[in-house]
Amino acid sequence: MQDSHVIFGWNPLWVSSFLFVITYAVIITERVNRAIVAIVGGCMMIALGVLNQEAAIRGIDFNTLGLLTGMMVIVAITRRCGVFQFIAIWSAKRVEARPWGILVMLSVVTAVFSALLDNVTTVLLIAPVTLLVTDELAVNPYPFLFTEILASNIGGSATLIGDPPNIMIGSAVHLSFNDFVLNLAPITPLILLLTLVVIYFIWGRGMEADAERRRHVMSLSEREAITDVPLLVKSMVVLALVLLAFVLAHPLGLEPATIAMMGAGLLLLLTNFGRDAEGQSKDVHRSFGEVEWVTIFFFIGLFVVVHGVEHAGLLELLARKILDMTGGEITITAMAILWVSAVASAVVDNIPFVATMIPLIKSMAPALGGAEQLMPLWWSLALGACLGGNGSLVGASANLIVAGMAERAGHPIKFLPFMLLAFPMMIGSIVIASVYLYLRFL
Repeated sequence: MQDSHVIFGWNPLWVSSFLFVITYAVIITERVNRAIVAIVGGCMMIALGVLNQEAAIRGIDFNTLGLLTGMMVIVAITRRCGVFQFIAIWSAKRVEARPWGILVMLSVVTAVFSALLDNVTTVLLIAPVTLLVTDELAVNPYPFLFTEILASNIGGSATLIGDPPNIMIGSAVHLSFNDFVLNLAPITPLILLLTLVVIYFIWGRGMEADAERRRHVMSLSEREAITDVPLLVKSMVVLALVLLAFVLAHPLGLEPATIAMMGAGLLLLLTNFGRDAEGQSKDVHRSFGEVEWVTIFFFIGLFVVVHGVEHAGLLELLARKILDMTGGEITITAMAILWVSAVASAVVDNIPFVATMIPLIKSMAPALGGAEQLMPLWWSLALGACLGGNGSLVGASANLIVAGMAERAGHPIKFLPFMLLAFPMMIGSIVIASVYLYLRFL
């Protein structure tokens, strides 16, 4: 347990756990905006003495916030040239504007892009396209966005750069991009396929669009959707540079937040070059105004709340309990890590959980016969943390980005209905991952 000075000498573990439970309970009720709840919960962690302000700030993952904010600015500016409308019309016409075909196409693209870029960047690009297509066809966007959330976390689990837990594990254990592709990528297409089968039986069979609407979409010209060619060129150049930098981030020694912010700064510079001061001011205000600030502030509060329970020792206590219960048997330990990290990642952000698990798994090397014997445990942790993010709306950054965009477009994604459907599907994916891990590594 860390150093805490809780008022009245109360136990910091109990106080932080109580605040954590209350915060989540109020978020689930959705009576109060989730950003307000998270900010108040985070401030209460400081006010009651679980954390001081310095410790709370250390708990905020500014790399995640910088990545989100930078990419949101890039997407906000890029949207104006009509490129998302172009992709939306092109995608819809490839499958004759059939809603189920569009859902499958966008979900597969989301999974592939999440593996090659990262899932946060991907949903920032795909969600606006989805909302445009569903608006044109006058169909409910919820099944599309729901499936894309699941696809982003499934695809993100396949590679080193797809999801933050993988980046952390790869960095701690010196695993390469190819290590993740060879060991984790083979199972992700099967999980995605089975997820789409379940989605088909929930929504797919009943997906119909008005014939007139479909004809209208098929008659649209994707080329006419591009309204600003110079902006398109600038946006695509900056986006290409950002994506290239993401792939080369490790050898370049750059963090994702730096790359995203540099991209945002460069695009703002290019789009405002030659304008007068007033024009620049209006454009910058407009670009920053389109950032999902509700989501950003929700993350700030949530990071502090989770850091409070981590600081008080709850996550470490949980991790040690797992390792004590398994008695050092490699198969049982791997399965326990997979399942506990999946359930924990659905409830708390997976980043602090993985940060706590890494040193604990490393400490098991002598008991299990050396560092080489730990490899199944690392793959268990990676799959559990990434796939577990699908269990609830707060399980992964990508989920909250989609929820924020949906809310702004007038289609809010509610916490409890999402979880009641997503959590059992997440459990199903972990069952598949368990079989894969056992047959492949154990």
